[in-house]
Amino acid sequence: MRENAPGIWIVRKEAERLGRYLESHLDGRLGGLRGNPELSNREAFALSYPDYSQWILVMATGIAVRYLEGLKISKSTDPGVVVLDESCRFAVSLIGGHEGGANCLAYRVANLVGAVPVITTATETLKPLVVGMGCRRGAGSDQIETAVTEALSRIGRSKDEIREVATVDVKAEEKGILEWCTQTGVPLRLISRSLIQERPWVAESSMLVHSRFGIEGVCEPCALLVTFRGRLILRKMCLNGVAVAVAEEVSGL
Repeated sequence: MRENAPGIWIVRKEAERLGRYLESHLDGRLGGLRGNPELSNREAFALSYPDYSQWILVMATGIAVRYLEGLKISKSTDPGVVVLDESCRFAVSLIGGHEGGANCLAYRVANLVGAVPVITTATETLKPLVVGMGCRRGAGSDQIETAVTEALSRIGRSKDEIREVATVDVKAEEKGILEWCTQTGVPLRLISRSLIQERPWVAESSMLVHSRFGIEGVCEPCALLVTFRGRLILRKMCLNGVAVAVAEEVSGL
């Protein structure tokens, strides 16, 4: 029977600290420390591979591809695999994005270590909208639903076009936001306050936000920071304690 917690595998001793961090924060199980001297690291991984429903491989994608060679059977049964580089720059959903839950896991890992989640499945990457969001403490998911619905109606767009929701890291445990994202199936992206301080893209600064968090705003910079070539199509809109801004990804073609 497969473990529900993710398996975590490293290939270098230098990655053990990161592996332990992931293990403790994701309730995972760390491997790759050469517990059996008779097996290579790759051989030991091959034996462990079927035991977990999801994997986080802390290594280069090229090494991950070689480790997975010959192990995959079917996308309906294979574990979802996320590859994280040791510098925590990118959390790549490599295989099993939908069926194996790797897309969701990539966001969890990215939010935990400050990486960029890399999702390449068409149903996600073709969605052009990012919703930047802030709210009063304790705002309910119904308040957030009302605000998002109103925001989208102002620009004539739909929830089906939302790729992700972005908010500041201090809102990581905000129940209303988490519940709304779960209910709608939209992933949540956390942006660090330090990054917002470096790129405070706001039409108008908020004295309240600055006094509490030391940043000029939340929803507008968060929406823009998670796009690659984004433009703001709805500036900050406030409704019942929820602030929403919408950015649209501009095609590079």
